[in-house]
Amino acid sequence: MMQPTAIAYFLSLCGFLSAATVNVTFNNLQELLSTALNDIQNNVDANLNTLELIRKAGYPAEAHVVLTEDGYLLTIHRIPGGENSPVVFLQHCLLCSSAIWVIIGKGKALPYKLADQGYDVWLGNFRGNTYSRAHISLSPSPSNAKFWDFSFDEMGTYDLPAMISYVTYLTSKPVHTYIGYSMGTTTFYVMAVKRPEVAKMVRMMISLAPAAFVGNLSGGLRLIIPFANSIEAILRFLGINEFLPKNSVLLYLARVGCNVDLFTQQICGIIVFLINGFNDEQFDYPLLPMLLAHFPSGTSVKTIAHFVQGVSSNKFRAYDYGREKNMQIYNATIPPDYDLSRITVPIALMYGTNDLITPEKDVEKLRNSLTNIVEYYRVPYPKFNHFDFLLAKDAPTLVFEKVLEIIKNKVN
Repeated sequence: MMQPTAIAYFLSLCGFLSAATVNVTFNNLQELLSTALNDIQNNVDANLNTLELIRKAGYPAEAHVVLTEDGYLLTIHRIPGGENSPVVFLQHCLLCSSAIWVIIGKGKALPYKLADQGYDVWLGNFRGNTYSRAHISLSPSPSNAKFWDFSFDEMGTYDLPAMISYVTYLTSKPVHTYIGYSMGTTTFYVMAVKRPEVAKMVRMMISLAPAAFVGNLSGGLRLIIPFANSIEAILRFLGINEFLPKNSVLLYLARVGCNVDLFTQQICGIIVFLINGFNDEQFDYPLLPMLLAHFPSGTSVKTIAHFVQGVSSNKFRAYDYGREKNMQIYNATIPPDYDLSRITVPIALMYGTNDLITPEKDVEKLRNSLTNIVEYYRVPYPKFNHFDFLLAKDAPTLVFEKVLEIIKNKVN
């Protein structure tokens, strides 16, 4: 374990602890950190995995392992329905896992509401996250560049097709509705453009906080964009190809810092707001231990780099390897755009006006690029931000009720 004084210094730099806290005696600091760790360890739910959370909520749960065409082993979680239950497939956001869908608990979380309505619910996990860190021949070591040589392009080209094909084969049914959140929408658009034969297995797609164009991203993340290339170069030079795995030191420190007292919980909440948009009224502070137990769940540095490229270019296009390598891969000096006009799957777009990551201007650009929009829904709450789609106190009424309505009324 790190020295308590070093931990306190780090937390003070991040704003988690006040200066007065840093000046406490060594023994008091040890006691403070010990109490904080006990709070986390004693939060039973925060230490449960996705299957355990689902079962504790009183639902049956299954895990299925799927092999992609390029050798990755992905875990899908399922809340099985009846023999004739329509299939609904949910796909998580950047740095998330299937757990993000269920952490707000029984009676609130979207998968439970879907299961209560008689749907067969599947929760995907992308390569590189907590539940999909395996390959038939490659080690997931952070220094293994080959394992981590992927971005959301590969997730859309290989991961979603593998998972959707598996589900449709196993159930002998098409996917009644695909629900993507943030990067779960990005990857679906990639799949629908590059793998239309798989997209045809999906009858309708619902986009929560849709992320294709991100050139108008604002807030705290925008401040990092100018330095992103330098940060990526440093990480690669150090042999670091994985970004924010669940067991990272940063996560450990955040979990300690965010559980010291109500004040530090609020500080952590402010950090979340700076990234996603301010909405203090809807943020459930007691949920922080659960959130930090499952987020971040890890991805590749290349995935983050691809996202940053989209912010800088204001384009929705393939990964930019640089002029020389682009010529080798794409036969062009710049990567090709994903041609969204080719997507034929009916799509519902749902967005928030206070979303700093996928702001309304970018969602409108996406809307104008798609040809088969069946619903364009602005959440009727002015402060609704990016994380609110799954974590807000009123997400069940503001978002999930609308999702259930769309599923019932818009699928032919």
